[in-house]
Amino acid sequence: MLLYYRIVSISQPFSTDIFFVPGGIVLALAGFFGWFTLTGTLEAPKQTHSTRRRFHGRYPFTTHGQSPGPLLARYQKRRSPVDQNRTCCPSGLRLAYEEYETMLHIQAEENKKELSNIDPARIAVAQKASQGLLQTSLQRTNSQNPYTEGSLRWCRTMFPTNAYAQDADMSLSDFEDFVYRACFLDDENPVARWQELSRQQERLVLWLGGKHTVQLRGQDTDLTLSIDGRTFINDDGHYNLPGGEFFTSPVEDSANGIIRYTFPATFGGRSAEDVRLRFENGVVVEARAGQGQDHLDKMLAMDDGARRLGEFAFGNNRNVDRCTKDTLFDEKMGGTVHLALGNSIPETGGVNKSALHWDMVCDLRQGSEIRVDGELFCKDGEFVI
Repeated sequence: MLLYYRIVSISQPFSTDIFFVPGGIVLALAGFFGWFTLTGTLEAPKQTHSTRRRFHGRYPFTTHGQSPGPLLARYQKRRSPVDQNRTCCPSGLRLAYEEYETMLHIQAEENKKELSNIDPARIAVAQKASQGLLQTSLQRTNSQNPYTEGSLRWCRTMFPTNAYAQDADMSLSDFEDFVYRACFLDDENPVARWQELSRQQERLVLWLGGKHTVQLRGQDTDLTLSIDGRTFINDDGHYNLPGGEFFTSPVEDSANGIIRYTFPATFGGRSAEDVRLRFENGVVVEARAGQGQDHLDKMLAMDDGARRLGEFAFGNNRNVDRCTKDTLFDEKMGGTVHLALGNSIPETGGVNKSALHWDMVCDLRQGSEIRVDGELFCKDGEFVI
């Protein structure tokens, strides 16, 4: 579900209470001035009216659906043959990305396999049609000064459903507990816990400033890339809930070597498992998957930028301790790194352009090391500096 709110400024937290109601949605966001909550229910979208009163007349626009690429693929699934020119973005969705100041994306899918039988080529076409929205949202994101005129403040989180619980091999009750724990909501003071994590990550971000080369070594992984001139961003719960990562965009022609992603990599409602990539001068020259090879091939063929890295990040949320097959959580897992194929993040200095941004998680918690400019930075998933 996507909720868009036209909120000019927030000078005080609306609430320090966090509620989870069966069948309902309550979103807690870590903001610069504290925590605030938005309430509504899946069964009763008209609850928006009470939310309007809560925000003192700053009227929200609410829409239900998937992210732009998968949403368009679902819309197109009965069209045949695949037509590169027939997919376009709905004007309302485009308006939200281009004009609204705040976007809240609450994942609440009931069926994560809905796109399983759709041709990967069709998903690629739909994703390309939404490329403009991706570029717009990234260009409008300003994490260092989010209240700048024209900027877009956004956050993505999840309302636990049976679909996510099944993917994670958990009961719904156990998965709910996992989600709340990953968001530090079981802590006596969640805000203080997020602030503590923010300080720890900021120390690591500052240490990485001005560094040049990163080398990853682990099982079936030996990859070198450059971060020269790039900026790391501290994700401490402002733009994802849960947060718990710090990320950048590597120099586009710098990646050389091999990497193996032992966690399933999901994009557009389909997965590729046991993905192994080989890079030469920043470009994927060999790609293999134990399962989902056709999907992997079609995504890599989406455009010229799809075979280059757009993001490199360290996961640092120790309450995410298992694979859920959902990137929102898996990429935050402490002791992992993730590298996204495709579009860079302009705020970090990245310049790669692509309709694709596919995060893939590499587990480095055992038998691994990460060196930065030759100095040991991380050993077996633990930071050592």
